[in-house]
Amino acid sequence: MKLKLLAATAVLATTLGLMMPAVAENPVQVQQLIETRRGPGSNLSGANLSGVDLANVDLRGANLSNANLAGANLSGANLKGANLSGANLSKANLDTADLSVANLVNAKFDEAILTNANLNAANLQGADLISANLRNADLFRANLNGANLRGADLFKANLNAANLYGANLLGVKGANLTNGIGLVR
Repeated sequence: MKLKLLAATAVLATTLGLMMPAVAENPVQVQQLIETRRGPGSNLSGANLSGVDLANVDLRGANLSNANLAGANLSGANLKGANLSGANLSKANLDTADLSVANLVNAKFDEAILTNANLNAANLQGADLISANLRNADLFRANLNGANLRGADLFKANLNAANLYGANLLGVKGANLTNGIGLVR
């Protein structure tokens, strides 16, 4: 009887979406990051860090691929050379964050704050930056091939030598695309 009740509860919880999916994360490294605010080179792939305050944290070269950082505060964070491919950074605060030479392929930055962020030579191929705030961001030599920048704010953003082939620029605000690469003129 107990086994039937347990099975029925599991089926109901799964149907209603109450059970958490398996997360491929290293809980020790997540705890260490939260306690020490340092995690250079850490493997945090698939970690659920949504809404967590990670302001000014050191995550140079860390693996955050497929991590959930939606709504997280990463202002001033050092993510230089980090792997955030497939990560969800929707509505995250990345003001003044260093994302230079980071792997941001297919990452979601919808409505994220990237003001004054360093995205120099970052790979944003296929990334979603819908309605993102990129004011004063440095995108020098960034790869935005196939990125979706619909409605993004690019006022005073540096797009010199940025690869804009196939990028969706519909409704972008304040962009100086003069020295971008791949635009039909």
